[in-house]
Amino acid sequence: MNKINNLYSRREILGWGAGLAAIAALPGLAGAQGSKPLLSRKIPKSGELLPVIGLGTAIIFDIGNDTEKRAERTQIIRTLLDGGARMIDTAPSYGTAEPVVGDLLAAAKLRDRVFLATKVRANDNAGFIAQMKTSQQQLQSPKIDLMQMHNVGFLDRGMVASQLAIVREWKQQGHFRYIGVTHSQRQEDANARLIEIMQQEKIDFIQVNYSMAERSAEDRLLAAAADTGTAVMCNLPYGRGRLFRAVKGRPLPEWARDFGAASWGQFFLKYLIGHPAVNAVIPGTDKVEYMLDNLDAGRGPLPDAAMRKRMAAFIDPLL
Repeated sequence: MNKINNLYSRREILGWGAGLAAIAALPGLAGAQGSKPLLSRKIPKSGELLPVIGLGTAIIFDIGNDTEKRAERTQIIRTLLDGGARMIDTAPSYGTAEPVVGDLLAAAKLRDRVFLATKVRANDNAGFIAQMKTSQQQLQSPKIDLMQMHNVGFLDRGMVASQLAIVREWKQQGHFRYIGVTHSQRQEDANARLIEIMQQEKIDFIQVNYSMAERSAEDRLLAAAADTGTAVMCNLPYGRGRLFRAVKGRPLPEWARDFGAASWGQFFLKYLIGHPAVNAVIPGTDKVEYMLDNLDAGRGPLPDAAMRKRMAAFIDPLL
């Protein structure tokens, strides 16, 4: 994710230059929908309800021991949880993000309120097992809610099957509540691999690159997830900032009010959540204002299939 471009573009669109007072006055950020409950969807394999808005930690939580930034990130997490959301997604490959998340949750005594997801990726089984043990230590959590095999499209089928067997065994032993796989690159090939894995293996979740700027998941992947009872998490929901850059200087269309979108960020997220196969979106942010805005995307009405087509037709010429 290009953090600089992503945050800068959104800052302009939300009128950052006018100051925090102006941001607070915006409909979506002033708590206009804050009294409405956050939408939750059932995890197909269990029936457990999971709020549709989560938090990604790539880049933004890679802050090491920076005391000031750690305090800011703690406030982001509190805002997420106080807004009714639960999911935090991280990975060992995100620099210091995984241990930072572990430290912040432990220090604030918030672990029990979080649906905690991380990832594992190694080229051999010994390294694979070692990395999962390290994640438990870094997250200070013997039991992790969701363990995901990361970027499976780059691994051969034999390795995927072997390592999924290990993850499944660890789940049976009580180390994980759910297991899944992820991918975020080479979309067509990646989607085909994810479909194959969902159909052949017993997994609970997939995590996929899905945004209004990258909609290849709509071709077959989301239908396959629904057919196999697999929960879907969406990473890169703003297309690495591409969507905000595309609408820079443009007002929201009036008809966005029909599904409760009060900002471009909500417009983009509501499009994703409007698909019934999507369980959660996990945008990253380092601003409380953006976290509040993201949460409001999960409240109120959602676009139906016809409206989602209208939204896509509006955005496509701008990309």
